[in-house]
Amino acid sequence: MNITYLKTPLHRYTFKAPKIRAWVEGETKGTVLNLFAGMTRLACNEIRNDLNPKMVADYHMDALDFVTSWKGKKFDTVLLDPPYSYRKSMEMYEGKVASPFNRLKDALIDILSGAGSIVITFGYHSVSMGKARGFIQEHILLMYHGGAIHDTIAVVERKIKERQKGYFD
Repeated sequence: MNITYLKTPLHRYTFKAPKIRAWVEGETKGTVLNLFAGMTRLACNEIRNDLNPKMVADYHMDALDFVTSWKGKKFDTVLLDPPYSYRKSMEMYEGKVASPFNRLKDALIDILSGAGSIVITFGYHSVSMGKARGFIQEHILLMYHGGAIHDTIAVVERKIKERQKGYFD
């Protein structure tokens, strides 16, 4: 597993920080779902969803509703950069609470292109897709923002096995 340490200023929209944006663009492949897109367009084949209708996005849906209703092409990479706390969720989405994260991760399995797919999760913890969902961690990015500001952690995981009947249910 690779670990990268990156000193970068904190920005309200994670991908607005040039170093983080460059790192993310280098980690993505194929068709990318940016599920909590925010305001920064990435230089990749990106489908953008953001609950906030003020954001430039292809869809403005709750993340779980988007994932469970998606009928289009499956995704090779999914970016999960949700608000990292209840307070951030209320602030970023004007009082609307973000989807239950474990249910969201379970549902993602069905819209990924299969073994080799990538999920990149951002947050204050290294909580991610995990072995139970058939993933292995390949890369961790630790983002140091300076001072008393929480570090941000990004975890890159690759799908190594297909969903087995009854395994995730």
